[in-house]
Amino acid sequence: MSAVSDRGAESSTPKIRLRGLRKAFGDKVVLDGVDLDVRAGHSMVILGGSGSGKSVTIKCILGLITPDSGLIEIDGRDVGKMSHREREAILDRTGMLFQNGALFDSLPVWENVCFKLLAQKRITRAQARDKAAEALAQVGLAASVGDLSPAELSGGMQKRVALARAVAAQPDIIFFDEPTTGLDPIMGAVIDGLIVDCVQRLGATAFSITHDMASARRIGDDAAMIHKGRIIWAGSAQTLGDTGNEMVDQFARGEREGPIQMELRK
Repeated sequence: MSAVSDRGAESSTPKIRLRGLRKAFGDKVVLDGVDLDVRAGHSMVILGGSGSGKSVTIKCILGLITPDSGLIEIDGRDVGKMSHREREAILDRTGMLFQNGALFDSLPVWENVCFKLLAQKRITRAQARDKAAEALAQVGLAASVGDLSPAELSGGMQKRVALARAVAAQPDIIFFDEPTTGLDPIMGAVIDGLIVDCVQRLGATAFSITHDMASARRIGDDAAMIHKGRIIWAGSAQTLGDTGNEMVDQFARGEREGPIQMELRK
C-alpha cells in the first residue's frame, strides 16, 4: 500500500529542497549539483549505485557533512542561515533508521528505543519504559522485548527495534538508510509495511535510500536516481523499471547490459 493514501491536501512548499548541492573529498567529486524536492507528508526513495552520493546527500541534510556549495531548505527555510539552536530544533524533529540498526549493545531495548528522549531529559526513566512499550507495539513487538539486550534479538527484531527508536520521538522527517539490508524477502516486506504504517500514523515525510527495488515500490511515493553526483531522473516510485529512462530502467531491473555498463567499460 502506498504511503500516500488517506492524506489531506499537501503543502506546496517542499519539506526538503536541494538546489545545486555540491561536495567533493579531495579530487573526488561526490555531489555535482544535486537538485531535488521532497514533498511534505510523502515518501521519497533515492536510488543509485555504490559511491553515487546517496549517503552523502543524507549527511548533508542532517548537517553531519558541510556541502561545498548549494542550498538546503527545510520547510522553506535555508538551513545554512539557521543558528545552532534552530538547527538543533530541526534535528529534534528528525528520526533515523540506520542501515545496520546501530543499536547500543550495552543498553536494554527499552533504553535504546527512548535513547533520544532520555538524553534530552524529555521523559523520566519510568516514563521511558511505558513509551518504549508503546513504540514497540507499533512495530509488532511485545513490551517484554524491552527488557532484552540487542544481542538476544534476531536480525528482523533488531530492525524493528531500530524502527521503534526512529519513531519514538514522533518526528516529522524520518530518514531510512537501506532499511531491508540483511533481511530475507518476507521480513523485508514486513519491515516495509511497518515503515509505511509508522510514516502514515505520524503524517511524517520519509527520505529513504535503497538498492531493493521491491522495497522502493512498497515504501515510496516518489523516487529519484542519482548518478555521478547528479539527479538524472525523478518520478513515481511505481514506474521503476518502466520509466523510459534507460539508465534508471537498467538499474531497476538489475540488467548487466545498458548505458551504465558501457560507461564502466570505458
